[in-house]
Amino acid sequence: MSKAAREPFLHRWGRRVLTIPAFFLGGTFYLALLPLTLTFTAVLDLLRPFAGTFSRSRAVLMFALYVVCEVVGIAVALAIGVAMLGGRLGGEARYVAANAALQRFWTDALFFGSLRIFGMRVAIEGDALAPSGPLLFFVRHTSVADTVLIAALIANPARRLLLYVLKRELLWDPCLDLVGLRLPNVFVARDGKRGEAEIRAVAGLAALLTPSRAVLLYPEGTRFSEAKRLRAAASLRERGHADLASQADRMRHVLPPKLGGSLALVDAAPEVDVVFVAHTGFEGAASLASFWGGALVGKTIRVRLERVRAAAIPSDNRDAWLFQRWLELDAWVASQLALATGSGGARAAKGPVR
Repeated sequence: MSKAAREPFLHRWGRRVLTIPAFFLGGTFYLALLPLTLTFTAVLDLLRPFAGTFSRSRAVLMFALYVVCEVVGIAVALAIGVAMLGGRLGGEARYVAANAALQRFWTDALFFGSLRIFGMRVAIEGDALAPSGPLLFFVRHTSVADTVLIAALIANPARRLLLYVLKRELLWDPCLDLVGLRLPNVFVARDGKRGEAEIRAVAGLAALLTPSRAVLLYPEGTRFSEAKRLRAAASLRERGHADLASQADRMRHVLPPKLGGSLALVDAAPEVDVVFVAHTGFEGAASLASFWGGALVGKTIRVRLERVRAAAIPSDNRDAWLFQRWLELDAWVASQLALATGSGGARAAKGPVR
């Protein structure tokens, strides 16, 4: 069960008493107005340049898909909780399996539904590198959209359970709150107030790994922006990490990785391989304005997985090793973005297009 499950009962259900009814009421209202909203946005789309993309109507449909997935997810999660008495009926293993199945449905529906709504495709390079065995996925973070990327493309087809490290703010999403706290995930505070305790919680996920499980972590800790990158580099210098700050200065599309949780996890799982996941295409979902403006329409989501064997991970100076891997990931992202805009001669990522 999630490390955040230690949250006081009254605090947890005090939040849910607000979020669950609010989401059902708001979602019902949104879906009831959907025909009218789509009519309005379709007119707007026809009156703007590049009308054929219908970007605003697609955005409205995407929100509708999210609402439906959320409402169904909440209802099924509550039913599972009642039917299995919170895991006391049928045993903890079956309770986790039931919630994991719901998580697979939720992530698949959101990801593949969004591909259809926006007319996107996926090109994967290296997906054969993660067929089995316990793994640590270190993933680039650009938007909320990439939170379901690895689940839908890699974990779900293999029935692999992902153990997530996520920000605590996501607990205000009632479906993630209900299901996420029943599964062995860790929800961390980005303000760092629980730093050492949360690093220990992240490292503790290593003990829960099995051949059918993997940990997914976003080393950057938050979504990329140039302002955040500059602040991160300045912070590294202030703390006496001049060499790492110099590497951060060379990054253009990613934030320097946070070392605490990432390296604690590597240290706690010395025999487990790390898979670095780079991707491009979701930059258009980084802000509401770009999302609303159609930045996702027709995009090809390019994904590259690179597996580093545990034996190849150095035993010392791992902070420099992680920064170097992240620089390489940044270079790949730059090559793909240059290719997409026609401003560079980089080769496209190889892999099946879906």
